[in-house]
Amino acid sequence: MARASVVEARNLDLTFQTSDGPIHALKGVDLDIAKGEFVSFIGPSGCGKTTFLRVVAGLEHPTGGEISVNGMTPDEARRQRAYGYVFQAAGLYPWRTIAGNVRLPLEIMSYSRADMGERVARVLELVDLSGFEKKFPWQLSGGMQQRASIARALAFDADILLMDEPFGALDEIVRDHLNEQLLSLWDRTAKTIGFVTHSIPEAVYLSTRIVVMSPRPGRITDVIESTLPKERPLDIRDTPEFLAIAHRVREGLRAGHAYDD
Repeated sequence: MARASVVEARNLDLTFQTSDGPIHALKGVDLDIAKGEFVSFIGPSGCGKTTFLRVVAGLEHPTGGEISVNGMTPDEARRQRAYGYVFQAAGLYPWRTIAGNVRLPLEIMSYSRADMGERVARVLELVDLSGFEKKFPWQLSGGMQQRASIARALAFDADILLMDEPFGALDEIVRDHLNEQLLSLWDRTAKTIGFVTHSIPEAVYLSTRIVVMSPRPGRITDVIESTLPKERPLDIRDTPEFLAIAHRVREGLRAGHAYDD
């Protein structure tokens, strides 16, 4: 039986008006994301990957077409706390402890002290940061700061997790480790995840589907269903099946002229 759609976009356009003229960020985007999927968006810089994620979050508003999140407008979904958002930078407040940073959205939503304490402890355990509650961001590595940022996005238990290239600034060893942890987190929480990346191996390793986008105006040029098993050790990246999917992603990027100057 088909799973319910969490995100539905139909003929979505977004044009920014600037002093230098209009910028066509998205054009004719059609996409459904089902509950529990892990969908990655890949394409060149400026192709609309982050813009689409921001439209889902209600942070940008389309100029054409339709989009719904959990059957609501993105603005309504935002007010209903339907999603957590993880940005490229961890964005932790340096004067707050790790627990204090994770607790911040709960304070804004007026959760009880007891509920906040239980939720902070649970999500820090999910991201393997138990014992670091009283540390400050500057006392943690970049990878640990990003895990704290993920914990903050999970704290109020939204069904959807939107992640805008959260591991892009990290070295390859740390990135591999966090990819493994993210897959484990997704398996344990059954969240619906939308994930922006520039890395073909990362997109293939993490996703149930990979959305390939073209240069501006951002269009979807291919949607690739992953045939990889749910259990994915890192060495799966050396298998013929993985390499075949990666090849199709690369061909999709080339077809969309992703490598043109």
